[in-house]
Amino acid sequence: MAAIPSGPIGTRALNQRATGAVYEQQARRYLERAGLTFTAANVTLRGGELDLIMRDRHIWVFVEVRYRRNAHFGDAAASITRRKQQRLLHAAAVWLAQRGASFDTVDCRFDVLAITGKAFNWLPNAFAAQG
Repeated sequence: MAAIPSGPIGTRALNQRATGAVYEQQARRYLERAGLTFTAANVTLRGGELDLIMRDRHIWVFVEVRYRRNAHFGDAAASITRRKQQRLLHAAAVWLAQRGASFDTVDCRFDVLAITGKAFNWLPNAFAAQG
C-alpha cells in the first residue's frame, strides 16, 4: 500500500487531488444533465490524462475539467496551454487507437468545462483535433 504523503506539501497535493475529484464529478453530472453519456473518467495514458470521456450521440467527447476558486489569476479556461492541448490530443489518439479507431475514422471533439468559483462555463469544441 502506498504511503500517504505527510507535511504541508503532501497535504496540499492530497487536498488538490480530492478537490479535483469533487469538481470532476460535478462536471460529469453537469454534462449528463446536458445530454452527454458518460464513458470513463481519469484515464491515464502514455503522455497524458483524460479527465472525462463522454458521448454526444455518435461523437466521442474528451473533456478537460478546470477549476479555479476565483478569477484573480485568470479564469479556469485560460489555464489550458498549447502544451496541455497537445498532451490531451496525444492521450485521446492513444485511447482511440486502443479501440481500433483514430481521428480520421471517428467523430470526436475536445471540450473544456471551466469552473470558476461556482460558475460553470462549458466550451464545446474548445480546440481542434489537429491541434
